[in-house]
Amino acid sequence: MSATESTRSKPRLHVLEAIVDAEDVSPTALEPPLNDVVDPAALDRLFEPTAADDSVRGGHVSFRYRGCDVTISSDGNIKLS
Repeated sequence: MSATESTRSKPRLHVLEAIVDAEDVSPTALEPPLNDVVDPAALDRLFEPTAADDSVRGGHVSFRYRGCDVTISSDGNIKLS
């Protein structure tokens, strides 16, 4: 599985990893929990391959978490600003 496929399959984990790396904090120190800001299961499903032809929907989703604007693109890129 490539990094892009992995990001598409579990973007919630990659968001948490990006925040932990950017802030140099323990994952257990993340407050509020991600699920207080966005539905993690919905986030994971957003860019899953479609059942019809295994293609991935295009686009991106953005939300604010811990003072950062988080943008996840369909190509698996996660941007914090």
